[in-house]
Amino acid sequence: MTLTTTPFRPPRERAGARSVPPPAPAVPPLQNGDRLTGEEFDRRYETSPPGFWAELIEGVVYVAPPLFEPGHGSPHSDLGTWLGVYRAATPGVIASDHSSVRLDDRNRPQPDRYLRILESHGGRTYIAPDRFLDGAPDLIAEIAASSVAYDLHAKLEAYRRNGVREYLVWRTYDVAVDWFALRGGRFVRLRPGRDGIFRSRIFPGLCLDSAALLRGDLGTVLRALQNGVATKEHAAFVEKLRKAAERRARGGT
Repeated sequence: MTLTTTPFRPPRERAGARSVPPPAPAVPPLQNGDRLTGEEFDRRYETSPPGFWAELIEGVVYVAPPLFEPGHGSPHSDLGTWLGVYRAATPGVIASDHSSVRLDDRNRPQPDRYLRILESHGGRTYIAPDRFLDGAPDLIAEIAASSVAYDLHAKLEAYRRNGVREYLVWRTYDVAVDWFALRGGRFVRLRPGRDGIFRSRIFPGLCLDSAALLRGDLGTVLRALQNGVATKEHAAFVEKLRKAAERRARGGT
């Protein structure tokens, strides 16, 4: 008996059936050194796992390394307490921690801390529909390891160019504080007064005893701040913010 075989033919596609499209390519993860536009950085960041932290500074991605109490955690907490007390005494001003800021197409920083005047009280920044802060905060404070950190180079330049009005950097390894103010498009160093106290030019009453801050004496830091918010200059600033809010509520500018 002779056996015959029939060549295999796949079944015809059913009428009206559609082929399954190939899966969309995965979004690449953010990695140190990536050079991206702001739009691409945002797209990749949206798919990052919870707890992931990265910044885009001058078009370059910086992914945060592990952070430890002595060099970052404790200083970060002390700065937050200092700015939080000022905020509590100054209606119309808000302080924030590690919030995403959209400066321009090459910069999406997440400052350690910042202070800004609310839009409702005459401020120039606002929260966009996608929850980014749009625009430059009035004052930014960063924790840096030393003078070679990108906080004092690429990030400083990005903040300057985008109009951050004051920039404070606590260099924990160098045991030093730098405070810059924007003057004529350039950052110039603020100097403490004869009493050793730094005083903000943008936020009246925001005083910093940097020597106490560096030695971890938060009580003395807060006493200097309380002296600042008890001044007539601070009271006048609070009144100015209140009047700005009233004008805005009436539809003025």
